[in-house]
Amino acid sequence: MPVNKITWDRVGRVTEPGRYMYTFGWLTITAGDLEIWKQYPNAAFTLLAHHAEADSPIGEEFHLGAFDIAPEGPPPFTTH
Repeated sequence: MPVNKITWDRVGRVTEPGRYMYTFGWLTITAGDLEIWKQYPNAAFTLLAHHAEADSPIGEEFHLGAFDIAPEGPPPFTTH
C-alpha cells in the first residue's frame, strides 16, 4: 500500500489554517501543521483520508498525519 506524502511547496506554502481544495480532494491544514512547516520547510506529511459518506458530493477529505523532517536526506540508521 503506497503512502502519499505532501510538502508545503505542493500546497502552495499556505500561511493560514483552513480547508483547501486540491486536485486530490479537500485538505484541512491546522495551525500545528503550519508551525511544523515553518520550522522544517521541507517536511513531508502523510496524507490521511477521512471516509466521507457514500452519497457525499464534496469529494475526498484529507488531513495531515505523521511527518518526515528530512524526506530527501539519508536514512536515520546505518547497518554494519
